[in-house]
Amino acid sequence: MNTKSYFGKFGGQYVPETAMFALNELESEYLKAKADPTFQEELNDLLKNYVGRPTPLYHAKNLSAHYGQQIYLKREDLNHTGAHKINNALGQVLLAKRMGKKKVIAETGAGQHGVATATAAALLGLECDVYMGAVDMERQKLNVFRMELLGAHVVAIHDGLKTLKEATTAAIQSWVAEIETVFYVIGSAVGPHPYPSMVKDFQSIIGTECREQLNTLGLHADHVIACVGGGSNAIGIFSGFLDDDTTHLYGVEAGGYGIDTDMHAATLTLGKEGIIHGMKTYVLQDKYGQISPVHSISAGLDYPGVGPQHAHLFESGKATYIPITDAEAMDALVRTTRFEGIIPAIESAHALAYLEKLCPSLPANQTIVVNVSGRGDKDMHTVFSVLKGEKDEI
Repeated sequence: MNTKSYFGKFGGQYVPETAMFALNELESEYLKAKADPTFQEELNDLLKNYVGRPTPLYHAKNLSAHYGQQIYLKREDLNHTGAHKINNALGQVLLAKRMGKKKVIAETGAGQHGVATATAAALLGLECDVYMGAVDMERQKLNVFRMELLGAHVVAIHDGLKTLKEATTAAIQSWVAEIETVFYVIGSAVGPHPYPSMVKDFQSIIGTECREQLNTLGLHADHVIACVGGGSNAIGIFSGFLDDDTTHLYGVEAGGYGIDTDMHAATLTLGKEGIIHGMKTYVLQDKYGQISPVHSISAGLDYPGVGPQHAHLFESGKATYIPITDAEAMDALVRTTRFEGIIPAIESAHALAYLEKLCPSLPANQTIVVNVSGRGDKDMHTVFSVLKGEKDEI
């Protein structure tokens, strides 16, 4: 067993033999790029001058007064394209170009990774196909149009629940069919090795920046909160604090209608060890090992697996994972908007909702960082429908 491909007992490469050469090629080329100052300089230049990094660490004074704690928001919503996804997409598409690939493919749920990949492909001159569930396409029409405007071909997936799991499966199948010429840009810290490590590396800029910003302010993070679907934004910010035993890490999962129902995506809360999309991790599954249907009001969190590093952090006790319901997330979205004038993505609202449960249990004036992984522009159709009573989403 290649221990570098595992986080504890989670991870690995559970893929067809036909995919192994591409994974080996990818790992080799990524390690070369990681050690190449020219590649790193080009990526860092794009992150600064194209994406707009560093993103602010914003002291949310009104939320702080409301909760009796010191709440800081890491503003990934202010990145170009509106979310943290661009950090990883730029890195992978730049790597694809370095490897001589002419086309990239991606899966997407909420559409932010699709938009980010289409953006990077347009910038760097590569073709782009994005696989997206038909249900997600309906609730994220604006992002579908943005991808098409950027020149990407959006492939509608009508299998199963027509959401992220099915889109990921279709993208993997397409990749295996064209594996010699196509680069698969995975959007979260999931999939076969080396993807979870590579995505973590590209997203670790969130945690590195956050820790430096806190140090500049003379502060120490007592608590760090991030939403978790596959887990890229969470592992990105967690990476800055994994060596600090005095910072408590919280990953917030999609509780959907409630974990006492079967309409949720709380993988670490209720899942079991299993195999999904080329990795060993926690999976929501039935007693026969079949992947369970999942639900979330958030198109970016309705995934029945989770990144293998999160599974390891969960089992080791290094991080705590909590479910938040659709209704709690929507309440937090409204609360953050009214208190701070910041409309978070519904995914990010799950993390913000945990403040309601965490803050009353703490001594006053603890320093709490919430990763606002994306902005809510993409969710206005859903938010409007729910708040105006036109759709019974929650």
